[in-house]
Parts: sequence; structure tokens; C-alpha cells
Amino acid sequence: MSEMRHIFGPDGPIAQHHPHYEYRPGQIEMAEAVREAIREGGHLCVEAGTGTGKTLAYLVPALDAGERVIISTGTKNLQEQLYYKDIPFLERAVGRKLRVTYMKGRSNYVCLYRLKKHAQAPVLEKLEDVDYFETVRRWAFQSETGDRAELTDLPEHLSFWSHIDARSEICLGRECADYDECFITRMRQRAEESDIVIVNHHLFFADLVLRGNDYGAVIPDYAIVIFDEAHLLEDIASEYFGHQVSSYRINDLIADVQRAMITDADKANDVIRICARLRQRADRFWMHFMTAESASPQREGTTSSFNGETRCVLDSSFIRGRRAERDESVNLLQPDETAESEVTLAGKHLLELLNTLGLLETTLASIKDPPQEIVHLVRRTGEIRRDLEFIMSCSHPGYVYWYERRHRHVFLRATPIDVSEILAEYLFDRLPTVILTSATLASDQSFQFIRSRLGIREARELIVPSHFDFQRQAVLYLPPHMPDPRHPAFLDRAVEEIVNILHITAGRAFVLFTSIHQMNAAYERVSEKVPFPCFVQGQGSKSGLLETFKRTPHAVLFATSSFWQGVDVQGEALSCVIIDRLPFAVPTDPVISARQRYIEEQGGDAFYEYSVPQAVLMLKQGLGRLIRSKDDVGVLSVLDPRLRTKAYGRVFLRSLPPCPITNNIRDIARVFERGTTAR
Repeated sequence: MSEMRHIFGPDGPIAQHHPHYEYRPGQIEMAEAVREAIREGGHLCVEAGTGTGKTLAYLVPALDAGERVIISTGTKNLQEQLYYKDIPFLERAVGRKLRVTYMKGRSNYVCLYRLKKHAQAPVLEKLEDVDYFETVRRWAFQSETGDRAELTDLPEHLSFWSHIDARSEICLGRECADYDECFITRMRQRAEESDIVIVNHHLFFADLVLRGNDYGAVIPDYAIVIFDEAHLLEDIASEYFGHQVSSYRINDLIADVQRAMITDADKANDVIRICARLRQRADRFWMHFMTAESASPQREGTTSSFNGETRCVLDSSFIRGRRAERDESVNLLQPDETAESEVTLAGKHLLELLNTLGLLETTLASIKDPPQEIVHLVRRTGEIRRDLEFIMSCSHPGYVYWYERRHRHVFLRATPIDVSEILAEYLFDRLPTVILTSATLASDQSFQFIRSRLGIREARELIVPSHFDFQRQAVLYLPPHMPDPRHPAFLDRAVEEIVNILHITAGRAFVLFTSIHQMNAAYERVSEKVPFPCFVQGQGSKSGLLETFKRTPHAVLFATSSFWQGVDVQGEALSCVIIDRLPFAVPTDPVISARQRYIEEQGGDAFYEYSVPQAVLMLKQGLGRLIRSKDDVGVLSVLDPRLRTKAYGRVFLRSLPPCPITNNIRDIARVFERGTTAR
């Protein structure tokens, strides 16, 4: 008997200590594959269907790795489950204390240096912030971790937290007077002494970009990484290997410069005047993005709105009007005299902003014998200026340039169109072992899509089917005679089908949408036609809505993308998942559009090579909300007729759990009769 079969078998330590133990052959198969990858080297891709027990299947081999293992998860919630539930269970099972550290992103921790600085002249937006700030100050000097999650009695959003957190952009590193007492320093020390370090994807890639610097990076050296929820990696990696400048970032810089101690009175006065000018010019610049849907002539199909955010493509015409379309060689940031008249007003305001940032940088750099704080502010100002110049030049063909409006703030971004070569260089070609796992990694039983997107040249592959009996536990209902989702009549028919399904399932459903507009429209109409409590995303926090749904009998929740994954509701409370349409990415999203265009330019088929596989993974995530235990039963329904009418529909169907399929609505009640299935 193999070691993994002994550990996970009916007589092994897992069975002896787990109150709800089930023998899972797929879990053993996955554990053996993970152990082989760790011991022999090489990368591994594992799709582990729901109920596999994949967490223990990679944790147990990781305990015996003989060197440090980084486990990176998709969310902080999954981190907490690993650290506070799975690790203590394994400690009981193996009978020893494990050396494990749990690391969050730096912005979750308070910075003692900044807290002391802020306390001298606090800038608080609301009266109640005075009491909140004092509570935080007292807590910070008593806490062992400095993790703001300990502040359970305070509001989730504190207006002043960004002024006192420990994010890398403001870190003074070893030159900080509070370095030894710093919570980031302590966290790094605990990690250095640990065999397993649990992080999340955002922290992992933020750290990967900064490795080698004397500030910012916190994760200790490693040779083995296990990515859980690995289907999220491309988008997160793209964010951290790109460039970003926001109104937040410049406002924070100004605030920190104004609080800096400058002993030279003349220099201090100069800096005050420059900061006032910088704020004025930044406000004028950002106004171009806030006052119109498109601040410059844009190509058709380069604007998208989703979840209350507006995203638009940036191109050189933002600075130079239409000339940029005729002459790509024009240096947008250094206009010559003959082209002066063609520089847009936005372009002039950008140049003013860049010049003022440059003036602030040189003025701070001219301070004699500067403290480390000033040296740091010089570096920070230069980074913002260079990032802004890079983004607004729109000159590197490997990036897509775009901006996002979120409430009152603007985010300018330059995102790599293809991160596969970047990840190959920084991650997969450097490390001996990288293990990727998720319930949704394969499309049409193949890992080709995920491997091509992430730059994985060589890897073992394993698909572990779900432990659940979908033939008995679920039925997939595809309603007949549905119009195309783009047809004006689709919403009417969708509402009719949703109402009919909910009456059969007695509510107890997630109704998931790819569009906030469609979600709200369906919610308004369906909630008037059914006798069940209906909730809609936006009525409260995600966690609050989920708890309300769980404790409300026969509830129905209407939601969009954030509820498609990472949500676990076991039992009768969730007996139905309805999805309005195939979750193709919004084609007008700047990043999606650029990726598709890049594939076409390389001679590929963007629809079948990118759009379909990505939508397959998303659909599997959405439908995966339904069956979460061996006792769950329920109805899956996709209202989109393209599953049946389009050739690519077969790719989706082959990728879904092997449950009975029906187009007769009367069949869906049969799944609730134990032991029967639709026919």
C-alpha cells in the first residue's frame, strides 16, 4: 500500500480523526500526483472536481516536502479556512505541531511609523473617525499581528486606514525607525521559520514583482508553490506586472509629502507651494476622465461598464487628437512647435502634471542630508511620474492602455496583453515545482487553454472527477424555444422560465447573471411574481447577503460575477442554480478586446482559443455552486439556447458534470425524489 493510500485510507489517520470521513479514490490519486511532483520536480496541473477533498490532497504531501512550500489561494476566506480549520485538523491527525504561517497582503496591516506620524496631525473625514482612530491607535500597540481583521467592532471601511497601512509603496524598509517592531518584519520572521507559508494570489504576485528589492517583498525564498483556485492567475498576474496610476495614489503622495519633516524653512515653503500646485493640476487632469464617457475620440467598442465601473481604452488621440492615427512616431509627451496646436487640452494638463511631479522630485532631492523618509518620497514621486508617462504615451505594443472610473476616482492602467512569457520567465522556468489546482482548470477535458495563457511549457496533467454522483443528485434543464440572448424578447422569456423553475424548486435558488442591468431587470419582475423572499446583489455586503440567504427559508438571490465562485452553501437552502446566459467575457472590456485582437494578429482564432475556453471555466464555476456535499440534490439550468443551437455548445456540455439533461420542465422535480433522475 502506498503512503498516500495509508494516510487517506479507511484505517489511516485522516479517517480516525475526521468526523465525516469518506473514502475518496480521487483524493488519493491527486495526493500521489502532488507528492510525485514535489519529490521529483516538475510542474503539475490538477482539475479536482467538487467533493474531491483537494485541500488535504495537496496539504498532506506538502508537509513532507523537506523544504519550504508556498500555498497561494484565490481569496482571504480560503486562506483562513486553511489556517484555522485544515491545519489544526492535520496537527491532530499527525500528532505534532506544524510550522505554518499565514500571510495577508501588506495593506491589511497597520504601519507603526505612519500611525505615529498620522497621530501628530490626523486628517479625519468624519466626526466618528476621531473615536475610531483612537481605538486603532490603542489596539496597534497591544496587537501581536497588527492585522486589521482583529478590529471586529469597527466598520469594514475606515476612511483613514490608507494613511496608516503598511503597503509596499510607502515602506521605508530597513531604514525605518520602527523596523524591528514592524508587523511586516515580524510576519516575515515567522515565515522564515515556517515549513508552509499560506498567502493569496494578490500577495504572491505583488511579492514576485518586488523580489530582490530591499523593501516591499515579504515572502521568504521558496522552491515549491501550490496555487489553489489557479484559474484566477492570469488576471491577477496581469494586474501586478502592469503599471497603474490613480487619483488615490497621487493624493496619498501629496498627503505624505505635506506631513514630512523638512527642517530647511525655505525648502519646506517651496514644497508646500509645489504640493498645492500638484493637487490643482492633478484635479484638472482627472476631470477629463470624469466629465464624459470618453474624454477623447475612441474607437468603436472600446468602452464597457460593469459592476458600477466604467472602463475605456486610452489611445494617443487623447493627447494629440486625430494626428496620432496618422503619425504613430509622434512623441506625445514632448510636443514640437509645429504640432503645438494639435495637442489636446487633456494633453496640456498631462504635461503640466508631469512637470509638477518632476519639480517636486528635484526639490525633495535637493534637500541636504535628507532623512530616509525624504529619500523614500523622492523615489515614490519618480515612480509615479514614470508610470504616468509610460501609461499616457500608449507606445509599447505589448500593453493595452485604459482607464477606469470608480465612483469619484480614476485609475489609469497599462496591462500586459499576454503574460505567458512573463510568467514563464519569472515563475515556471525558475522554480523546480509549481502545482496548479482548481475545480475548473480544463476546458473540453484539456489543459491547453490554461497552459497557453500562463506560459506553462511542460507539466504533468490530471483530471479527478467529482466525488459526487451527479447522475443521481442533479439535473440540467435547458428550456426549449428560448430566443437568442441578444434578442429583445429574451428577458421576457427568461423571466417566465425563472418564475416557473422557482415554483417547482420552492425558491432556494441562485439566479446568476453576466450583467448588472439584466440582473436588476429580472429581479424587479421575478420578485413580483413569486411568493419567495428575493434578494439582489448590492443590498448589502457579499458576506452579509450570503448569511441572510442561508437563514431565510425558500430564499432567492439574484447576483452577478462575485457569486459565481468561492461561495459555499450546503443543504436545502441552495437547491437550484439558474444562469441566464453563457458567461462570455464582455468583448468591449479593454483588456479582453486587446487579448482577442492579439490572438487574431498571431493567426489564431480568438473565439475558439480564448472566448469559449474562458466562458467554459466560468460556467463550470457558476454551476459548481449547487452540489457541495453528497447529500445535496438540485437543479441546474442555463437559459441560453446556444448550448443546443451552436456548434461550440457541445464544448460546454462536454465540460459540465455528467448529469441528466432535459428540456421538459416537468422532469426537474424528479431530482428531489431520492434515487430517481430525469429521463
